[in-house]
Amino acid sequence: MGREVSESCIDSLLTEMVSTYCNRFYANKPELAARRIEAIGYQVGHQLSERYTMDRPRFSDHLEAIKFICKDFWSELFKKQIDNLKTNHRGTFVLQDNRFRWLTRMSIDQSPENGASEDTSIMADNKAVQSMHLYFPCGIIRGALSNLGIPCAVSADISNLPACSFVVRIKA
Repeated sequence: MGREVSESCIDSLLTEMVSTYCNRFYANKPELAARRIEAIGYQVGHQLSERYTMDRPRFSDHLEAIKFICKDFWSELFKKQIDNLKTNHRGTFVLQDNRFRWLTRMSIDQSPENGASEDTSIMADNKAVQSMHLYFPCGIIRGALSNLGIPCAVSADISNLPACSFVVRIKA
């Protein structure tokens, strides 16, 4: 039986980590906070990948490793597979999660009939806070792929909360 951690604990840990790095350690340097959060995610992804691939042979190509991330790895972390995988067959992959678990509690109804503010600066602040929460999973993906022998860069985009996509660019 594998060891598991409560989902609410992980949610709270992620929220506290982002808050601490953004508001306390690097309050005036959001790019440093983002790099540090991503680095922590990298270590977590590297170690999880090691654990989840212990009993399987090495992957023969990039696509096989990405499919592993989308199916098995994502299922272990989020109890579901990635919803959509796209590639240009030249080293760029887009992993789409239509209900990313770590963003579900951040969904904010921006409709005017519900009294939500339409102020663009507030919406921009919300987007910045939401994107800070994506550096950790980007690091997890990059760390997992690095452990599989695939150097890459990973970025994320929030399309419509809680949906987001992760763009993986393989480094040649």
